[in-house]
Amino acid sequence: MTPTDLSTLARHVDSGEIPGLVALVARDGDVRVEISGRLRVGGPPVERDSIFRISSMTKPIVAAAALLLVDDGLIGLDEPVDRLLPELADRRVLRRLDAGLDDTVPAHRPITVRDLLTFRLGFGIVPAPPGTYPVQRAADDLHLGQGAPGTQAPPAPDEWLRRFATLPLLHQPGERWMYGTGSDVLGVLLARAAGASLPELLHDRVLGPLGMRDTGFHVPASSIHRLATLYRPGGEVSDEPATGAWSRPPEFPQGAGGLVSTVDDYLAFDEALRTGDLLPRAAVAEMTRDQLEPGQGDGVFLDDGFGWGFGVAVRADGRYGWDGGLGTSWHHHPGTGVTGILLTQVEWTQGPPAVWWDFWRIVEDGTPDPFASAERRR
Repeated sequence: MTPTDLSTLARHVDSGEIPGLVALVARDGDVRVEISGRLRVGGPPVERDSIFRISSMTKPIVAAAALLLVDDGLIGLDEPVDRLLPELADRRVLRRLDAGLDDTVPAHRPITVRDLLTFRLGFGIVPAPPGTYPVQRAADDLHLGQGAPGTQAPPAPDEWLRRFATLPLLHQPGERWMYGTGSDVLGVLLARAAGASLPELLHDRVLGPLGMRDTGFHVPASSIHRLATLYRPGGEVSDEPATGAWSRPPEFPQGAGGLVSTVDDYLAFDEALRTGDLLPRAAVAEMTRDQLEPGQGDGVFLDDGFGWGFGVAVRADGRYGWDGGLGTSWHHHPGTGVTGILLTQVEWTQGPPAVWWDFWRIVEDGTPDPFASAERRR
């Protein structure tokens, strides 16, 4: 691997942009890590085993669990979700995004498992100010947790799905890519298919076998001192470790963004995808290829030039990965074998911050990061 100097990232801590960070670059067993700053302002130093809220970097892990159940024969990629999620049978679809909730037409076909994995179920986060459209207001009133992780406390999975099923779809199944909700619905489906809760399923099939002992939907009391305080830009505390949303098991484990993790845990997941130790190589290839048709992306969460596989963004040259809007990022480049992981604890409210840009320029050896876009928000 070309020598990679990550020490310059410390300037983002020194400037006050972020309290702390863990940054990692790996290739063929050569792993380089930079650790800088504090878990909280004025608090103890960040360590290599510090725990961060990885938010949307949860999506690839849940997608991998889904492919394990496909390999087991418990679910099929192209089967309708109706067998396991009968609440979602016979969907209705809004005539227009700004229509009233009863101004609908029948769905042309059922939602499939593949639709959930590729975010083409017909529902997701609307890239517009909150409350712009009736369906946004309705989703908020139902406390479905479709905003930033930790900002709502959604109900238990069965009740969450019952509430979600009262809403119409925004597009016909398979028609458009819409961000986020597919992973939450997928989490409910996987739990029913496996006969276990989503945390139990992920532990038994992914986290436990890979030794990801610090990855989960909450942080045990014995480890809470290692969880970074979460901030908004400007220094306002968003989540306190001891009393916040991750200090206890959630009623609704969110497949779209509920996990915490460490840099070495996530590297273990990356390595398992790369080597085929978790999934058959054919499944990894399917997960990391572009599943979308031209023009299906929304141009905001998924910019032009990006495709989407199963839980990951992909590029034509094979690069894949995703970011977490609470301050984290992960990408892997099969062509060079290089993996980058960045963990910080400041929310992205206006797209990736300066430290993100700097990190990926370093990883890409001075060239602009192939996943870069100031408009993207997680």
